Amino acid sequence: MALEHFPNLVTMFFTRAREQGDAPFLFWKEAGAWRSLSWAETARKVAALSEALRGLGLEPCDRVMLVSENRPEWAIADLAIMAAGCITVPVYTSNTDRDHAHVLNDSGARAAIVSTAALAKTLLPAVARSSECEMVIGIDPLPRERIGNVRLYEWDALVADHPGDVVAAEGAAAGLKREDLACLIYTSGTGGSPRGVRQHHGAILHNCAGAGDIIIGDFTPSQEVFLSLLPLSHSYEHTAGLHFPISLSAQIYYAESIEKLAANLEEAAPTIMVVVPRLFELLRARILKQFEKQGKAAQWLLAQALALDAKPKRSMLDKPLDLLLDVTVRKKVRARFGGRNKALVSGGAPLNPEVGRFFQALGLTLLQGYGQTEAGPLISVNRPRAGIKLDTVGPAVLGCEVKIAEDGEILCRGENVMHGYWRNDAESARVLADGWLHTGDVGHLDAQNRIVITDRKKDLIVNDKGDNVSPQRVEGMLTLEPEIAQAMVVGDRRPYLVGLVVPDKEWEASLPPGTDVGKAMMAAVDRVNAGLSVIEKVRRVLVAEEAFTIENGALTPSLKVRRHVLRERYGQRLHALYGAKA
Repeated sequence: MALEHFPNLVTMFFTRAREQGDAPFLFWKEAGAWRSLSWAETARKVAALSEALRGLGLEPCDRVMLVSENRPEWAIADLAIMAAGCITVPVYTSNTDRDHAHVLNDSGARAAIVSTAALAKTLLPAVARSSECEMVIGIDPLPRERIGNVRLYEWDALVADHPGDVVAAEGAAAGLKREDLACLIYTSGTGGSPRGVRQHHGAILHNCAGAGDIIIGDFTPSQEVFLSLLPLSHSYEHTAGLHFPISLSAQIYYAESIEKLAANLEEAAPTIMVVVPRLFELLRARILKQFEKQGKAAQWLLAQALALDAKPKRSMLDKPLDLLLDVTVRKKVRARFGGRNKALVSGGAPLNPEVGRFFQALGLTLLQGYGQTEAGPLISVNRPRAGIKLDTVGPAVLGCEVKIAEDGEILCRGENVMHGYWRNDAESARVLADGWLHTGDVGHLDAQNRIVITDRKKDLIVNDKGDNVSPQRVEGMLTLEPEIAQAMVVGDRRPYLVGLVVPDKEWEASLPPGTDVGKAMMAAVDRVNAGLSVIEKVRRVLVAEEAFTIENGALTPSLKVRRHVLRERYGQRLHALYGAKA
């Protein structure tokens, strides 16, 4: 079943809503129970809100900022903004007042939609200083205080005051073309100020078709279930967790939080889930601890599952063990993911192959993909039926062309590529040189045209002898050790690498009083060093004062390390490690 060639995202949504009618679409948890909104009711709310936005004076191509946690209203707002001919500007709920001010001023947003009074506390001061934002719509009630000439509106009242004529709304949106701008997604920025990526309707529709092409034959339209956890303001979740499910007529459950993910997985029983590598690392650590608590028999079964998966070829003698593992280990692990998962898709950052093999050995299909906001974001992904090779990110998706530049940089072109950065012609010209998107990632193509990524071009460490070292590979191996929760290594123009490490909380709590945590961590590092080349070995480590989090600025909202923040915070102490005798 090939996905239709839709002219825009709004038409695709209204088409699916007409097909599915009263079938449930969006699910959320309220007072301890899951509630749902049907396709038809969602379409009516989208139509009503789009009418309201036009009634407030918003015109085609006006930008509307969207500040909300993942919930049904996020999807409704995004679709309604586009249905009104406007452009969605999604931002992270973790944004500071300063972050909001940057996006408001850079995008020139005329309106903002915010979900809660708590999030409004950070947004409203930025709106007050904005020269172009005229109105704020609160999904939940907002503080009734005046903010200059800014007008405040209530979501429920706006939706209730308009009939929600779906036929009229669909007709009004019919003029939107694939090349028209759908949203401005500001990159989370591992370094520097975020830039607005101009994603057009065709870029996201191209991604939906490319993703659909990969799982055709493995999915059943209208019976797929997604669990949405990553921020919808991130390009990955926006496309793969909202518009791709719409293209499949799938259901979407909104997870409550990372802390409640385990329970939500069992309750929603998703068939497809998109996740970043950091969450797989956390899930792996939890599963390992559970096996430890279950005793030696459980640990032996886990070891057998991993050993069997590592075999290049299996013989008939392996079949009894394989069947035993199916009914003991794999069945229980699959049940923790809801019992009907067809694919876990990893993207947003490199996945350590060992983490991928761990889940594969436990009977879960894990597909590693690759992309960036500038490409909608999907560029490539592993195919379930073509033999998953976890040290690659698979071949390019349908309609996307990839090549490797002379210096090893990965280039791509296709309808999925952005039209440029918002109000930044110079940077747009640099990144979109010669008709190709210059990704900034370094890698090569294997014999089956699968992309193998070695590192970020700008993150490569060049030591004092001119050798290139991939920090992400070393960091990925460090965090596989049970003692190490997070790590960052440095060593540019230095004789060797040193690292900043965050201890695992449970491991650290189990240490005898008076233990030198730094020395204990170094023992774990030395185990990793045994499998690294001379230039990759980490000679000294510094124990971080606190975990890397979004709140303290050390992680982006998609859980990537902000290296420049950590280097600034710990730079002098990391520098001092080179004064110690190696």
